[in-house]
Amino acid sequence: MYIVDGICYASKETDEIEIISVKPLEDRMILIQFLNGEIRLFDTNLLQGPVFEALKDENIFNDVKIDNGVVTWMDGDIDCAPEYMYENSFEYNGIVEFD
Repeated sequence: MYIVDGICYASKETDEIEIISVKPLEDRMILIQFLNGEIRLFDTNLLQGPVFEALKDENIFNDVKIDNGVVTWMDGDIDCAPEYMYENSFEYNGIVEFD
């Protein structure tokens, strides 16, 4: 537990994780570049619940954006915490060009 600006958080404090680039791939996979320079592969099939059902639509899935360091879809109606994406992704060592 830790406190920031008078707000108590139940988890343990971590360094801020920010996403700076994202690239959609096949099979609902995305490549994510983090502020620290790491590029990681994340499987969006891990995202469960009604809100993420829309990502099964290829047009919606491919319209992925970054908003203040967070991956979003549908103008921010769908998002995922960068910490979750980092913890549940895999290091990627291939060559990639982000748009």
